[in-house]
Amino acid sequence: MDVELYSILLLPLCSAAIIALFLRSSKWGGATVSVTSAGIALAMAVAAMLSDAKIEAFESRHVLFSLGDFSMNFGVLFDPAAMNMLFVVCFVGFLIHVFSVGYMDKDPCKGRFFAGMSFFMFSMTGLVLSSNLFMMFVFWELVGFSSYALIAHYADTEAARAASKKAFIVNRVGDVGFLLGIIFCQAKFGTTSFSELSQILSQNPSQASTLMGLLLLCGFLGKSAQFPLQVWLPDAMAGPTPVSALIHAATMVAAGVFMLVRLSAVGMLAPDVLDTVAILCALMAFFAGLWALGQNDIKKILAYSTLAHLGLMGVGVSLGYDLAMYHLTMHAFFKATLFLVAGSIIHACCHEQDIYKMGGLFRRMPLTSFVGLLASLSIIAIPYFSGYYSKEAILAASFGKAHITGAVFDQIVFWLVMGAALLTPIYMGRLFFNVFLGKPNSEKAANAKESGIFMILPLLVLGIYSLAGGWSFAYDIFWLDGKMDGLLPSAATQFVGNMLEVHMPALESVQGAGLLAKLALSLTVLGLLAAYFLYGRNRGYDTLQRNVPILYDALKQHGWFDSLYDWYVAKVQQRFAVLLATFADMFLIELLFVRGIGAFCAVIGYGIKGLHVCSANSQVRWFAAGALLLFLLFVAF
Repeated sequence: MDVELYSILLLPLCSAAIIALFLRSSKWGGATVSVTSAGIALAMAVAAMLSDAKIEAFESRHVLFSLGDFSMNFGVLFDPAAMNMLFVVCFVGFLIHVFSVGYMDKDPCKGRFFAGMSFFMFSMTGLVLSSNLFMMFVFWELVGFSSYALIAHYADTEAARAASKKAFIVNRVGDVGFLLGIIFCQAKFGTTSFSELSQILSQNPSQASTLMGLLLLCGFLGKSAQFPLQVWLPDAMAGPTPVSALIHAATMVAAGVFMLVRLSAVGMLAPDVLDTVAILCALMAFFAGLWALGQNDIKKILAYSTLAHLGLMGVGVSLGYDLAMYHLTMHAFFKATLFLVAGSIIHACCHEQDIYKMGGLFRRMPLTSFVGLLASLSIIAIPYFSGYYSKEAILAASFGKAHITGAVFDQIVFWLVMGAALLTPIYMGRLFFNVFLGKPNSEKAANAKESGIFMILPLLVLGIYSLAGGWSFAYDIFWLDGKMDGLLPSAATQFVGNMLEVHMPALESVQGAGLLAKLALSLTVLGLLAAYFLYGRNRGYDTLQRNVPILYDALKQHGWFDSLYDWYVAKVQQRFAVLLATFADMFLIELLFVRGIGAFCAVIGYGIKGLHVCSANSQVRWFAAGALLLFLLFVAF
């Protein structure tokens, strides 16, 4: 097992190195090597999960170096949580690779693109398999670097350059807290190994520190783009659409949720930390849904949708980490589908991204449109679609906690989550009605044609998972001697499935649970009707923008966070930096310490030099002074 896991980890790295060194200018070489490595990694991951030996958990450790009592370990942890995440990363990542072959066909720098994609897969796979926090942090940073490089693929445009720098810098802000939390953990427990931390905290749960949890939470807020570090994610749409799918669906932004799931599973997140996660993520889920209504760019609408659903996952962590992992898995399927559908449309419409310059694509791109319909029904939680099961589970858990505790805090979280559930069908209906129905609103849309085989096949596969992926958790559909659970390997469903078997009966028994399910479905229908009446006639313009421009502009500005940060950087941080540069650097360090000490030594030296003149009288005076000093010392002591 050790060899197989390290092979899964290192194969994309070797692929990235080969492409970067030898195949950067090759027309098909880079794509072939990258897609092949992703396919082999997926096959090896599935083979490990389908092996005859039942794997509960496998861990290997190798000491990189030791300093006293501290040792840096490099190792892999292949437990049910890692199996679930590894399947999602490898499966969705492979399909995005295949899609990229068609999407990037005419790109002159596609060799560099596929090298970046392979390195991204290496970074994300390493993060998933990490056995300790230090190793996770190393791959965490590599994921950040990979995303920076991929977002900046179109570096000849100002938008891509600015977006890549913004993503990198904002993530570093969160990562400072994450690193401090890891150091705190090492200092307090003497280890950062997940298995050892689990043993320590299972014996004494009270050792979980609120401060440590809040510091570690900073990494999640940056990587998963939650309040107040969410500003980088919408701008990341400046990269190629497959990159957007890879970042938003199954990898980078989900890494923060996976990290919280890891920490929650070992008991490191104290109740106060979980409450903080709940309120920040509930606010993000609600407001991101509102902000999506102020965007006309198809990719940015989906970006804000990702922010909202990451918020739901965060609320899920606070209620039961299995719920968060459940929604993470389902979200990977339907959000990857939606982004690839958007990519297929953008490719067919000659890189047009304004939904009000599309329209009528259901007749011109029937396969893409049908898959888009499946994914849209999944994300708005229509019964029997994948998104319905995981989203309703979080709603039920939030309602159950609010009902049982009766606390105002829990009530607020619940209603924010319900508000997010209502907004999802509105912004998705707005997108669907204007993109696929009605008549074309531009020549590009009128001339659109169905995409090629490399782009359609991944869409069809992901469309199936958007419909039926949730059946693996909701129903007992075992086959292949029990090794497959619906559409997923059984090993990849046991982490969530085993806990759902315990939690769901309790949630369903809460008074009013049946009424909640009917209310949620009614809100979904109400949201779709509102979307149809507001946006469903394909007018070629936004009704809200034309009739209530002040409200539309407020939504478009997404809370003026960018303006606030721009003001802070220009008016506070920059002035403080100038003050430090002027006072601390130039005056204290350069003038006082560097030049001042030199000048002081020169003056002293010059004075001492003046006292030493080459004359007999001078020598006699110094001799007499020295003798007097020795006499005084002798008398004194």
